[in-house]
Amino acid sequence: MRVLFAVLLFLLPASAFAADLEIEGRFEQGGLAIGTVPMGATVSYNGKPVQTTYVGRFVVGFERDMTVPAKFDVKLPDGRVESRTIQIQPRQWPTEKVTGLPPKLVKPDKKTQTKIDADNKLMAAVRQRTESVPFFETGFMVPAEGKISGVFGSQRVLNGQPRDPHLGLDIAGPVGTPVRASADGVVSLAQKDMVLTGQTVVIEHGFGLDTVYIHMNAIRVKDGQSVKQGDIIGEIGKSGRANGPHLHFGVMWFDVRLDPQVVMAVLPPRLVASGDGKPADAAPSN
Repeated sequence: MRVLFAVLLFLLPASAFAADLEIEGRFEQGGLAIGTVPMGATVSYNGKPVQTTYVGRFVVGFERDMTVPAKFDVKLPDGRVESRTIQIQPRQWPTEKVTGLPPKLVKPDKKTQTKIDADNKLMAAVRQRTESVPFFETGFMVPAEGKISGVFGSQRVLNGQPRDPHLGLDIAGPVGTPVRASADGVVSLAQKDMVLTGQTVVIEHGFGLDTVYIHMNAIRVKDGQSVKQGDIIGEIGKSGRANGPHLHFGVMWFDVRLDPQVVMAVLPPRLVASGDGKPADAAPSN
């Protein structure tokens, strides 16, 4: 079932700040911001250093349940420090009920849980990997054709049992539907046997910004492979904890899960998708 929900746009133009710190994006839970500082300046976000490109570009993401403001401190080449604090807007999350899942994947036995824990440890390590090339500047396209069957942030009830929120965008389609790289990047994980996520691919797009593609029927890439926006990386399937064929498409900034629809709105595709020569799709509307 497609859940409709209203999201306020909190788009701050670059002119909202002094020339030393330009930043825009969606300053809301699950949102993304893109900033620019003068060459040679350093940036910290809520007390932690943020990597910048050679020309001073950087990205930051906001957690689903974030309630504290976002504080940016910029140390300029001449020693001056500029600070900005931005309120992160709350969102209302729908509830989604999912039935028909294999019981052992909702309440796993000891052996299954041990494998799940190992999968989670592997994913945690993958999220810490980063590329120093800003591949994300290609923008992000919808990775597969299909119906939006699940949205980011919804509170999940699995087989009648409350579970963690859903942290991605579900795209339902027939088994075998091509799955494409949402943006340029490097494959940081191609794993065929993860318990909950099934056949799983993670692509690193630079500076900690990753996309994840799960429940696939087949994987067409390997670890360390460079991909271009629109390259086929796999097929829609129903592997792992799924009750029907669909692609779970997620976006992460290190350990922070982001709303894919917001990311595609902040960074829309700028290039023509490779493979079939068709223009990259725009983000789907809610």
